[in-house]
Amino acid sequence: MNVGIGLPIGDPATLLTWARRADAGPFTTLGLLDRIVYDNPEPLVALAVLAGATSRIRVQTEVLLAPLRDTALLAKQAATLDRMTGGRLVLGVGVGGRDDDHEATGIDKRTRGRRLDEQMTVMRRLWSGEPYGDGVGPIGPAPARPGGPEVLFGGFKPAALERVARWGDGFLGAAAPSWAGGLFDTVRTFWKQYGRDGAPRLVAQANVALGPRAVIDDARARMHAYYTFTGMPDRMTAGLLTTPAEIRAAIADFANLGADEVMLYCYGLDPTQVDRIADIL
Repeated sequence: MNVGIGLPIGDPATLLTWARRADAGPFTTLGLLDRIVYDNPEPLVALAVLAGATSRIRVQTEVLLAPLRDTALLAKQAATLDRMTGGRLVLGVGVGGRDDDHEATGIDKRTRGRRLDEQMTVMRRLWSGEPYGDGVGPIGPAPARPGGPEVLFGGFKPAALERVARWGDGFLGAAAPSWAGGLFDTVRTFWKQYGRDGAPRLVAQANVALGPRAVIDDARARMHAYYTFTGMPDRMTAGLLTTPAEIRAAIADFANLGADEVMLYCYGLDPTQVDRIADIL
């Protein structure tokens, strides 16, 4: 089972420390979430910095709100980062659900799914080296990975799960094991219906905090603030895993469901959590 680290967003200046510790440990991926109207670092910019400070670990958007971005520019940014990291970029994408993010970028929230489908059509074409359109040539550079960086889709509704089979390489499931199994099965079903070879890569996510009480309290407070928009932040923070036994059990549960990787998402700012988590793996 591969295990990645989801990076905290509260203090961007500490992320280099997190990344270097993770790169020196057993972890496979660094993940970073995306918001517009929030005090978080822009993920493509931040991950480019972290990729330059590491040598082997993958960098992953989790998830990038693609419909809020210009399609041609996003294709170029992703291809550039993939090329310059030697194929270490994993582009996790989703539609987003916050009204303020859409208002700030001038994107109609009602069109987000259709817009993402249109974006994937264009980006897959550009990453393959084809022209943008009539009278407009290709947009480089060519990504390190033929056909573009690995693309994972996040989401819960059938349209999002079907998108994995239509356009993607795998699925990002931000759900507890009791719920993730059904999502994984639906993704596999769509994969077969579309006649895709092999199997989709399945990436699970669990929220964790490991350390003294101050570390756990810090993580819970930051997670609570982040999920206030949902109207049920207490429910979200109740699922925070805070002991070695809980974290090991979650990893084992996801492995039994067929997950290829588990992203352990951290909200607390203490980077020594990387070493504590490494010790229990």
